[in-house]
Amino acid sequence: MDGAAVTQKAVIMDENSMSRAVARIAYEILERNKGSDDLCFIGIFSRGVHIAERIAAKLGELEGTAPDVGKLDITAYRDDEKCSDTGDRTDIFFDVKDKRVIIVDDVIFTGRSARAAIDAVMKRGRPRNIQLAVLVDRGHRELPIRPDYVGKNVPTSRDESVKVMMSEIDEKDKVVIFE
Repeated sequence: MDGAAVTQKAVIMDENSMSRAVARIAYEILERNKGSDDLCFIGIFSRGVHIAERIAAKLGELEGTAPDVGKLDITAYRDDEKCSDTGDRTDIFFDVKDKRVIIVDDVIFTGRSARAAIDAVMKRGRPRNIQLAVLVDRGHRELPIRPDYVGKNVPTSRDESVKVMMSEIDEKDKVVIFE
């Protein structure tokens, strides 16, 4: 997508399928962790934050209290992008020590964002464990990282891109493949 015309190839998730995926991830998290005790979520800016908030809200409906949700700016931890001058937007108001931390992102591709997020979390303390939840797994990993929770697996070519749109930012919920 370097200057060439970008065309929408397919809508792979609509509002309802995104909502179902978030609910399924929430149930899987509860099952795997045997409840929500000591769970916390850290969403990767920007759409990962909103997905984390939605999962935590669903857990709140199911368990009576929602886990804490932090916001993580991974820019300073990336190995493939230059740091921006926008400043660090990270807002993690809780201690991660001995917690079960679930990092949340919208799309996993090469695994580099997840690696950067793990580095950022570990710099804040030693959690009991770190798990990874993503709305879309599009493959093409460059690092040995696999998400624990996936809303939808979408095989793509390297030339395609996946765009997650969320009502909090884009005024609508859907996931689109562009070529």
